[in-house]
Amino acid sequence: MSEIPEKASGGVVWQSSPPGSIYDYIRVASFSIGPDGLVEQWSRRAVDLFGVTAEEARGKDPVEAFMPADLRERGHRRVREILDGKEWTGLVPFRMPGEDRPHGIAEMYVMPSETQTGERAALCIVVDVRALRRIETDLAASQAIFGQSPFGFLLFGTDLTVKRANRRFATVFGGSADDHRGRTVHDYLNRPEADRMTAALKSVLETGESVTDFEIVGAAPGARDRRHWSINLYRVHSGSGRPIGVAGLGIDVTRRHNAAREAASARRNLALLNEAGARIGNSLDLEATARELLDVAVPGFCDLASVDLYQGLLTGDEAPPGRWGSSHDIGYGAGSAELRRVAVASAVSDTPLRTDEGHGPGSGCCGPEPIEVGAVHRYSFNSPCAGALRTGRLRTVPGADGDLVQTTLVVPMVAHDTVVGLVQFSRAKGSESFGERDRALAVELAARAAVCIDNARLYRREHERALILQRSLLPPGDPEAAGLDIACRYLPGTAATEVGGDWFDVIELPGHRTALVIGDVMGRGLRAAVAMGELRTAVRTLAQLDLEPAEVLSHLDEIARGLGAPIGAQQSRSHKSRGPELSEVYLATCVYAVYDPVTRRCTFANAGHLPPVLVEPGEEALLLDVPPGMPLGVGGEPFEEVEVELPEGALLALYTDGLVESRDHPLDEGLSAFRRALTDPARPLEDVCDRVLNSLDTEHGEDDIALLMARIQGLPSESVGDWRLPREPRSVGRARELARTQLKAWDLEPLVDTVELLVSELVTNALRYGEGEIRLRLLRDRTLVCEVWDSGLVQPRRRRAKDTDEGGRGLQLVGLLSSSWGSRRTPRGKTVWFELALPDGEGAAEPTVEQLLSMF
Repeated sequence: MSEIPEKASGGVVWQSSPPGSIYDYIRVASFSIGPDGLVEQWSRRAVDLFGVTAEEARGKDPVEAFMPADLRERGHRRVREILDGKEWTGLVPFRMPGEDRPHGIAEMYVMPSETQTGERAALCIVVDVRALRRIETDLAASQAIFGQSPFGFLLFGTDLTVKRANRRFATVFGGSADDHRGRTVHDYLNRPEADRMTAALKSVLETGESVTDFEIVGAAPGARDRRHWSINLYRVHSGSGRPIGVAGLGIDVTRRHNAAREAASARRNLALLNEAGARIGNSLDLEATARELLDVAVPGFCDLASVDLYQGLLTGDEAPPGRWGSSHDIGYGAGSAELRRVAVASAVSDTPLRTDEGHGPGSGCCGPEPIEVGAVHRYSFNSPCAGALRTGRLRTVPGADGDLVQTTLVVPMVAHDTVVGLVQFSRAKGSESFGERDRALAVELAARAAVCIDNARLYRREHERALILQRSLLPPGDPEAAGLDIACRYLPGTAATEVGGDWFDVIELPGHRTALVIGDVMGRGLRAAVAMGELRTAVRTLAQLDLEPAEVLSHLDEIARGLGAPIGAQQSRSHKSRGPELSEVYLATCVYAVYDPVTRRCTFANAGHLPPVLVEPGEEALLLDVPPGMPLGVGGEPFEEVEVELPEGALLALYTDGLVESRDHPLDEGLSAFRRALTDPARPLEDVCDRVLNSLDTEHGEDDIALLMARIQGLPSESVGDWRLPREPRSVGRARELARTQLKAWDLEPLVDTVELLVSELVTNALRYGEGEIRLRLLRDRTLVCEVWDSGLVQPRRRRAKDTDEGGRGLQLVGLLSSSWGSRRTPRGKTVWFELALPDGEGAAEPTVEQLLSMF
């Protein structure tokens, strides 16, 4: 820094030069020669230049001391001329004392002078020519670098004003290089950027630490496009190390910045697509898929977003949302169809998205209110959203003045040429505008979500159909059975899974007996549900034949093996050389139990299913030891039966594996927890079912759950009439008498005549066609059942008697007068039975004359 200037009396400003002046660079020295031609004075700079002290130089002949021998004669002559009053300037080789060879060349300026006594003397100024040449070279190089540099070059002084600018800088910012002298960075940049640049200059000037790749943004005079410059700053010093300013080199990196931005945008888009592939469509749920799309898009792609889906798609209408670009689309997808706002996301504020007005229900009128999530709305016909839905193409909608939104991309969600909804991506003001790549990415994101949503729609439709099929095959309402209090629960898998093949059934059998069935078809989906329906139908059919439980399972096993169809049958016909194709195997587990309320005995047969659980009064729950057997569809193995006498008040539970097995705990733990949940069987049966489902960690949603529980309530002895009759004709009259007496004891006099007639027919047939002792049994519960047992194996067969036949109409009469009738095999013969409704129930209508005459 310069010292404070001092003013002389004449007004001339005097200023002392600090260290590091020009004289330090050019190496100027001086000495004086007296009248005798010898050195009188020797400056300090001469000491530095020649390496000779003043004591050594004073009194010596400079020609003899410093000039080579071959030049001394000419040197003495020049000294004499100078002492005669002649000035001289020239180049003089010189040597150091004690050396023979020249050390260098000095440019010497000799000025004649006078001593105090008037004698002639001389003052010599010496400059090292080598230093001058070096300075000239440095100046030339500096000028070449500074002036010819293809980059903008500035030199700032310590006051942070421009001291020098090169031609390249002037080309960009106008004028000549000299026109920029004295300017500051505020003359080129807006205030925020200028303040940043000034702070950087001050930091470099004070600390000496260089700044590299300092990026600033601005615009050249008269240009609109924003440019990006990379600035390198370093402090400039004098020869003595004094800071004299800051040099700045500016490079236009706009192209590099744009390329980096494009590359970053491409990487971001690829990352978004990768994230979209991983996150969108994880659940087969329409609303969840829409939310997953917005989770990916906000804030990674846009600031605000919303998704609208067609209301018909959400409600499960069979009609498709419409194919864009066709006449079918008009009226459904042309803006008049109802849509539901299913998801909204915002990264800038809680302000709802407003991009398209006109959402009044059915009116198509404009309105300022935003559309809330869950709202059903319509877009007006001429709105951008309706246009996007009609054409299936993206629309770009600029934001309104004073609105939060800068730009919105309205993108129809198209899957398989079908428009399923609309997604809107918006960027707030201040954010980067959407580019072409952004538009392409928006279409790709919407298309991926649309495919997932369409798949979810198709899955939901098939899932609902399968559920309807599955539920239609379950017992309607609360099943009822004689001698049993029954409660049941069926929980299908959640919407995230397919339907399964779990089923249960309660089948009334003759003699107030009841068949309890529970089963599970292995596998999931509609095919499993269909297989379950076929097996359940087969069980009901076999149950009506009144077969033993083991026989029922054997027949079911054959049916299950017959359900499989050849895989790729059509392909095998076209490729016969491949040989026979394997058949799809249906496997199922099943427990079939028959309960007799008269004896309170239950016969079980098991086909690979989990064992039943029995809870006797006051005892812990236990698993019944029923041989599991092989699953249905395997074949080749017989099934075993186990008969268990059930005490009054006992609790019997049949269930599927979804109740006791999950990924988080093994089957044994689930069975133990299930048994513990049945510790209080005396509670109402419905409460017991709820307790089981609420207390067990069922992980529901992974599998269907079927639970069938029955509390044992045996038929009271006073509701049973049981007699044995000898094989003789008078047993017919005895049977009528016994039946009449029992009915009167039960206050069922209205049924006496009918029962007497039908009992006579059955006992007569037993005497005529049967064998062994005859047994008559009356059972009163919700209906009246009459059974006639004998040891014969020939089953009765109903036939139409000819007009001339005197008999053969007994079974026709039984079928006409009873609610139902039939026969079944027993271990020692057969049983023929009929059933009548009680008088206070809905009894069968009295036979008409035409019905009676039809028997003849």
